[in-house]
Amino acid sequence: MTESTSIIELSFWQILAAYVFIVLLLAIVRWRKIPREKEILISSLRMTFQLLLMGYVLMFLFENPSPWLTSLIVLFMLGFAIWNIFQRVRGPLTREMKRAIAVSMSIGTVLSLLYFNFVVIQFAPWFNPRYFIPIAGMIIGNSMTGITLGVQTLTEHLHSQRSRVEAALMLGATPNQATRKVVNQSFDAAILPTINSMVGAGIVFLPGMMTGQIISGVNPVTAIGYQIAILLGITGAVALTVILFTQLGYKTYFNERMQLKE
Repeated sequence: MTESTSIIELSFWQILAAYVFIVLLLAIVRWRKIPREKEILISSLRMTFQLLLMGYVLMFLFENPSPWLTSLIVLFMLGFAIWNIFQRVRGPLTREMKRAIAVSMSIGTVLSLLYFNFVVIQFAPWFNPRYFIPIAGMIIGNSMTGITLGVQTLTEHLHSQRSRVEAALMLGATPNQATRKVVNQSFDAAILPTINSMVGAGIVFLPGMMTGQIISGVNPVTAIGYQIAILLGITGAVALTVILFTQLGYKTYFNERMQLKE
């Protein structure tokens, strides 16, 4: 292997040195008296454990490719993402709201993933874990972030604008018409981080997928092609999951008589 394409493998001590950034973050929040130390420590430990576990799982899957195992891993990732949304949203969620989150996440991510894999990338076999699982992770992860922002915005705005929505209902507006502005605000808040990622890609920052491919020795032009495709796929997946959620989510705030629930 030539020097230009050799991969620098990180030792245990090099990886450990990277945790200095977490120490820096802990020092800042402690200095500013922001009560986040416990959350930062738990997040760091969870991130480390989950990535190490996934690394060994992927090694096993690469050596033993199976459509059932690949599908099972993706379903587990999807279920964990849905559970994570429930945990990250401030305030209680009704059963109807949880169902709207689960349905929109499941339909939106699965449809986007299947289209991206079968139409855009077209790898074979279709369950190849080297492609299927990383792509699923990017689509599911970004959709999870989008729906989390959408749920939070929808909940907060319907609470703060309750009187305006009720006034519109009294004047004869349907729930869809009365909440149109709130739904649009929720969609906009959820999709904005994804749009910002596209705006800054290539100039402000190099996305993770592209960076990893370049470091591993892939031709930068090839890496750019993959990165453009995945950014477009992520944008479509987030848009689809969030619009499904907003159309299902606002309805959970109304009863059968089209009145706002308490």
